[in-house]
Amino acid sequence: MTAGLTTAQLIEKHRPTLDQALDAIRTRAYWSPFPEHPKAYGAEGAVPGSLGAAEGQAAFEALRGKRFELDQPGTDGWTGSEVSPYGLELGIEYPHPAIDTLLPAMRAAMPEWREVGPEARAAVCLEILVRINARTHEFAHAVMHTSGQAFMMALQAGGPHAQDRGLEAVAYAYAEQVRTPDAAEWSKPQGKRDPLRLRKEFTPVPRGVSLLIGCNTFPTWNGFPGLFASLATGNAVLVKPHPRAVLPLALTVRIAREVLTQAGLSPDLVTLAAERDGEGIAKDLAVRPEIRIIDYTGSTAFGDWLEANARQAQVFTEKAGVNTVLIDSTDDYKGLLSNLAFSLSLYSGQMCTTPQNFLIPREGITTDAGHKAYDEVVADLAAAVDGLLGDDARANALLGAIVNAQVKERLDNAAQLGEVALPSRTITHPDFPGATVRTPVIVKLDGAKPDSEAAYFSECFGPVSFAVAVDSSTDAVELLRRTVREKGAMTIGAYTTSPEVERLVEEACLEECAQLSLNLTGGVYVNQTAAFSDFHGSGGNPAANAALCDGAFVATRFRTVEVRRPA
Repeated sequence: MTAGLTTAQLIEKHRPTLDQALDAIRTRAYWSPFPEHPKAYGAEGAVPGSLGAAEGQAAFEALRGKRFELDQPGTDGWTGSEVSPYGLELGIEYPHPAIDTLLPAMRAAMPEWREVGPEARAAVCLEILVRINARTHEFAHAVMHTSGQAFMMALQAGGPHAQDRGLEAVAYAYAEQVRTPDAAEWSKPQGKRDPLRLRKEFTPVPRGVSLLIGCNTFPTWNGFPGLFASLATGNAVLVKPHPRAVLPLALTVRIAREVLTQAGLSPDLVTLAAERDGEGIAKDLAVRPEIRIIDYTGSTAFGDWLEANARQAQVFTEKAGVNTVLIDSTDDYKGLLSNLAFSLSLYSGQMCTTPQNFLIPREGITTDAGHKAYDEVVADLAAAVDGLLGDDARANALLGAIVNAQVKERLDNAAQLGEVALPSRTITHPDFPGATVRTPVIVKLDGAKPDSEAAYFSECFGPVSFAVAVDSSTDAVELLRRTVREKGAMTIGAYTTSPEVERLVEEACLEECAQLSLNLTGGVYVNQTAAFSDFHGSGGNPAANAALCDGAFVATRFRTVEVRRPA
């Protein structure tokens, strides 16, 4: 986009994509405007003007060891201490915000943003996403070296998949805002008297400044939905990244500010709040009266605090849960093992959707390969993980790096919780010797023993899972139900050939409001969701109070104000 391109031109450019997105959220069919293959980017790729692999890496390297200029108001210093989980010091300094200057500037930018209307806001958001997409290779390195994701996952999940989620939020935001017409003629008959006539105008108005509190593991995938949902509904967005994962969101803010400026709008609609070590500014920001919306992904403790204390704001949280898979029976035992092994290994289990508890009847399960005792199932699952990760090159490509010391500590302590069926091993990364790369651990627990419950009935984030022996599949369903109700879950999985067990599991998930995947044995995994089709979380159990993405995720970010006049 060249300087001075109008919002009308942006609408003309992006309206076809918006219409396709609106159709996709209606049909729930597969669709994405953003290619996930690395070769789609660069001079020979399908995305015009995009950075190729070498250009993206060079752009990332050019950021290291420098100040990240944003030219936003209210900068009172510089801060930054990111160190890649792969061992690289990024050495990037970001502007530290003077909040009392920054927030008034953001609020001052909002009236004009409100007046341009939903369609123009959507078009501007799409232009931001398209520009981010063109720099997918650069973002891939930024995500990789702040989250510890392996490069291909960082490119896909941190790039086009995150961009899809941002566009999905824009589509929902637009649909909710135009549900009410801009204006209406109202006429009420009065019998022999002239009818009462009014001209009514309806304007979606933003709630106020939106605060995005970013996470360490998926800064863009988890950050883009809230950012674009708030921006598309007319709010200014203050982006407060996790201190160990600033760069991906800082790049996002810089691109957003460039697009807004070139569209003739205030760039202060999107700003960055990078914090100093140990500063903890999220808690202070969250209760400021200017902050009217909060998006948060992270620990249950802080999420609960936000919900209890940020009373002036609409708070959207994704917290922790105990994801559970019930294994009752299968007609594809090999596929079951392969599917679950991949789910456990992807990004070293550092996903909010990774399975943690496997509920297996102690008498065993029926399979197409014959009856399998509990010990056999666990041993075969351990062997499947070992087989998948036996080659170090493939293991590095799947596992990525352990994101922080807390995850490593939980992994190291897992052996004390029960009988280890699959010990974790250390893998050396050939390109990044400073990376901590570890394979998953599987621990056997007896679900009937009270001391086991302390382990499996709380989230153990990272590559730690528990094979829990239960008395029967019926007991497993009841344990699953109680887990979701009391601890929450982002995902639930089940394997069964029994219509009755399937009915019981489905009924439990419907009643406890948890997303269910049944009998996945191929290339779709319980810890993956597709934008425009799958809902990430439900918003109906303790793991999260919001779903990515549905109408409820966007509808309360604005209100409709009516003005009535005599016709």
